[in-house]
Amino acid sequence: MSGVLAEQTSDATRVPEGSRKADFPGLAGNWAYLDTAATAQKPQVVIDAIARAYGADYATVHRGVYERSATMTMRYEAARETVARFIHAASPGEVVFVRGATEGINLVAQSWGQRLVAGDRVLLSALEHHSNIVPWQMLRDRTGIEIDVAPLTDDGRIDEDALEALLTPRTKLVAIAHVSNVLGGVADVARIARAAHAVGALLLVDGCQAAARLTIDVQAMGADFYVFSGHKLYGPTGIGVLWGRADLLDTMPPVQGGGAMIETVTFAATTYASPPQRFEAGTPAIAEVIGLAAAIDYVESIGLDAIHAHETALVAAARAALGRINSVTLFGPQDSAGILSFAIRGVHPHDIGTILDESGVAIRAGHHCAQPLMAVLGVPATARASFGIYNDLDDVARLAAGIERVTRIFGAVTADI
Repeated sequence: MSGVLAEQTSDATRVPEGSRKADFPGLAGNWAYLDTAATAQKPQVVIDAIARAYGADYATVHRGVYERSATMTMRYEAARETVARFIHAASPGEVVFVRGATEGINLVAQSWGQRLVAGDRVLLSALEHHSNIVPWQMLRDRTGIEIDVAPLTDDGRIDEDALEALLTPRTKLVAIAHVSNVLGGVADVARIARAAHAVGALLLVDGCQAAARLTIDVQAMGADFYVFSGHKLYGPTGIGVLWGRADLLDTMPPVQGGGAMIETVTFAATTYASPPQRFEAGTPAIAEVIGLAAAIDYVESIGLDAIHAHETALVAAARAALGRINSVTLFGPQDSAGILSFAIRGVHPHDIGTILDESGVAIRAGHHCAQPLMAVLGVPATARASFGIYNDLDDVARLAAGIERVTRIFGAVTADI
């Protein structure tokens, strides 16, 4: 443990015992993987579930009358039930499988968004991921709607007072990140939902960074739509979830046509299936859905509260260690959820990432698909360390030692450490 970190092991910042590294074959070779906010490593149980789904159990779903197809269909729909339970949906019928959160947001913009007209308003925040900005800009360019942007507090949270002040009767949708992918701040979704509903607006929540570390109850928080991606939840890529209230999904037209999303087709007309099938055209991502369910089972076996406490302790230790280095600027709130973005004076984040990689430490460097937020922070990019189930204080120590090495290489001013 480095000298910087040795002083961080008080009870307030001590990380619980029991890192899960052994469950993750991708971490072999003493690799300090600190890029979980981009994509999480996969536990062996998820890999096994996917391999089994593509191997001995493989068959199509919803179509075959033979036994294996029926069995796979039951597993596929059982996965939908797993997701519904995980996010406390009212029913599995509110769970739409999509390729990821990006597709989920685009689906809402292209389907529900058809009812918006020129002069209607969509309210975002300054910290949104591009996937929660660009679809609304595309809708604006087609329909003439207007986009408002809520500012941030000094510590990088959504300024909820300012957000409420921007709401008007013309606001039809508020779309915000539950947890910022750059700063790690946790939004008060329930408060934002109440404020949005008070003016007749709906609330869409980007839960990509929240689903892997916070207990999600879409009904209690008052959301109308909620999206997340499987690969950030220790599951496979190519699968995600759009949850929507049943009454909303019932009124939304499909945006893709094809097999599985229909009731009847003639050359004269087509009638569509009820949600969620209406939005799931074509052969689905069968193995990926089953892998997602296995990932949910895995994180639930550990407990979301335990995961959040573990990652919060790691962030606290990392903030304390890096905060002692004079040339390092830390971004975001003190209690950020599993994510720490920072900069070193006079050093480009790409150089930070490259030097850390030489020591077997993997971080993200860049604008993190949040260029408007970079403009707010006054930097072109940041370095970002993001933690997961498998990280521990040794990873934090290696990060701190790597940053010390960066400052020595670039001659940056450091504290006497």
